[in-house]
Amino acid sequence: MASIWLAFCLTAPLLADVSPIPMPQMLETKEYRGGIAKTGDLYIAGQPMTEDALRKLKAEGVTTVINLRTIGEMANRKSTPIDEEKVLQKLGLKYVHIPSGGKKNPFSPATLDAFATAMDQSDGKVLLHCNSARRATHIWVAYLVKHKNIPLEEALSYGRAINFGATPIEGYLEGEIDFTLTGQDH
Repeated sequence: MASIWLAFCLTAPLLADVSPIPMPQMLETKEYRGGIAKTGDLYIAGQPMTEDALRKLKAEGVTTVINLRTIGEMANRKSTPIDEEKVLQKLGLKYVHIPSGGKKNPFSPATLDAFATAMDQSDGKVLLHCNSARRATHIWVAYLVKHKNIPLEEALSYGRAINFGATPIEGYLEGEIDFTLTGQDH
């Protein structure tokens, strides 16, 4: 009996973190470039286009916004019609900027780890976004694989429900998974 209890005590922490991930559901709104999806306490979206979009998320319980767009992208007022950081400050929401993309901010395990830390430190629902929801979807899929131990194929199915596109997930999971394609002529 003691050995059964010991086995339970050793495996219970492993089982505790294995909560089912809800399949992302796309939400009906035009307030985000590339759309917005909800999965549990996480919203994954493209660039919020209005202050009202962020106010609505705050009313839904979002306390943290994680932005993957680069500084150059955020400075472009044609593609970023609001001063997001200022709006979030006014709303009392936590803003986490993790630039991801381009030569200065490559897709990397360090970027993925910064995202995981931001998720761990959030105390409510989270909005994760980039310009069109592709980078956000990719980093979330990589996070599921590396930090939540979700099998790659299952994590990819969640990503395909949002806006997976063609941004390479390999950079975020460098050294974690062999992405060699088999059965294809190169």
